[in-house]
Order: sequence, then C-alpha cells, then structure tokens
Amino acid sequence: SGFYPAPPLPFTPGSEGAGEVVAIGEGVTEFQPGDRVVYASTLGSYAEERNAPVKHLVTLPETISYEAGAAMMLKGLTAQYLLRQTYRVNEGDVILVHAAAGGVGQILCQWGKALGATVIGTVGSQEKAEIAAKAGADHVILYRNEDFAARVAEITKGAKCHVVYDGVGKATFPASLDCLRPLGVFVSYGSASGGIEAFNLGLLAQKGSLFATRPTLFTFLNERERLETMARELFAVVASGDVEIQIAERAPLAEAARIHTDLEARRTTASIVLIP
Repeated sequence: SGFYPAPPLPFTPGSEGAGEVVAIGEGVTEFQPGDRVVYASTLGSYAEERNAPVKHLVTLPETISYEAGAAMMLKGLTAQYLLRQTYRVNEGDVILVHAAAGGVGQILCQWGKALGATVIGTVGSQEKAEIAAKAGADHVILYRNEDFAARVAEITKGAKCHVVYDGVGKATFPASLDCLRPLGVFVSYGSASGGIEAFNLGLLAQKGSLFATRPTLFTFLNERERLETMARELFAVVASGDVEIQIAERAPLAEAARIHTDLEARRTTASIVLIP
C-alpha cells in the first residue's frame, strides 16, 4: 500500500540484512566465505540463508555488529544521500526534519548535529519529542498541536530553514514550504501520511524561488562506486559515535507479521531486527 509497490506473489520480503558469506558463485572475486557483509535494496532478507548479488554487498567493519549493520543500511544510506548529496548540509545551516523520532529522522538529527547544523524536528507526540531531543534536535515541535511553520519562524527569528527533509508527505505539505528561506530546498523522501498532491510549480516562485525534489535511495545505489562511498561515510559516523543506530526491538523472524502490523500503525520509532 506504500510508495514502493510489492512484486507479484510469491516473493520473500526484506530489503536489508547482514551476515557471513558461506559460499560464493563462479567468478566471484570480491568476497570470500567468512567475510562479514551487509546489503540494502535487494529483496529476500527474511530468510536463514539467501543468494545476494555481489553488486549490492559491502564489507561490514569488525567494529560494527551484525545487528547494527542490518538495522542501519536503508535508513542510514537514506540519511547519507539526504544530508550529503541532495542538499549538502554545512556548519551553520538550519535544517527541519519531519518525523524526527523515526528511524531515518533520528539519524538525520544526529548526523545533522555532527555536521554543525541547527536541527529543528517535528513529531506527533510528547513521547516522540523526547526521543527526537535525545537524538540531537535543538528544537522539537509537536506538529499536531502547533502551527509548525509559525514555530519555525519564531525559533529562527524569521530567517527560516535552508532545507526541509520531509518523510511525512500530505500532512505537512504545503506548510513545509513556509519553513524555507529564499532559495531553500524542500526534499520529499517519504509519504507516511499519503502522497503530496499535484501543485502548481509557480508556488515555489511565490514562496521565494524555492527548490523541490523527490529523490529515492535506489537511484543512488545503482552505481557500485557510489554505494561504497555512501557506506564508508555511514560506517565512519557510526564508528565515531556521532550516530548511534537505535534498535527498538529484536524479534524472531517468525513474528514478522506482527512487526509489519506495528509498522503500518506507526507504532515504531526505530529499527526492528528480525533474527532467523
């Protein structure tokens, strides 16, 4: 029911995982049995053993556990392309992170803070506000109770933000545009509340010659060299302690249906690791 349609049945779900190479195919030279690897963007991780294309695998450093590796790839690589490629955050920037207590949101807050940005986060409850603040958000707004655009203007003394990272979608648009300073960048990377409806591009001109983009992670992962660069940057900030990968729950693979129900109901705030 989400932005990314599921393949025809039958199929094995799960797009990220970590583990040890137990065998390699003919002609494979990049990895050997016993290597620690991690991957994203290839279906089939809900399994005890699986085949994985070499082009999707990267070496997992010894300093990072399998559980952290499995939990970080999709969310962490998403944060990497948002912060370092879609809009390259610099020291002194002001950034707005919607759903700041979610899996991607927490990484954006931590990493953005480490880059020297002032981080403003929006959340839907007081409990999530505490999570976002712990992740590094300098200011947290309860978007269901407050006019978040007005609060952003108040917090920034009218200067507003350089960039908005929006994984919510319909519920936060077009008000997100009112949070941006002239020439600011609106980045829609998810649609948890539903997709953003069509709008007149002239609205961007009216609100300050804004830029708007809708990138997806899988486009960034199409080139192996780029994937390796992104993964190295992610592993570095995790190893340094600038980003801590939050794991909300560890559950047997047999409980996957229950976990999916929790995800659909937006009851989760961080990664859930399924253990075969």
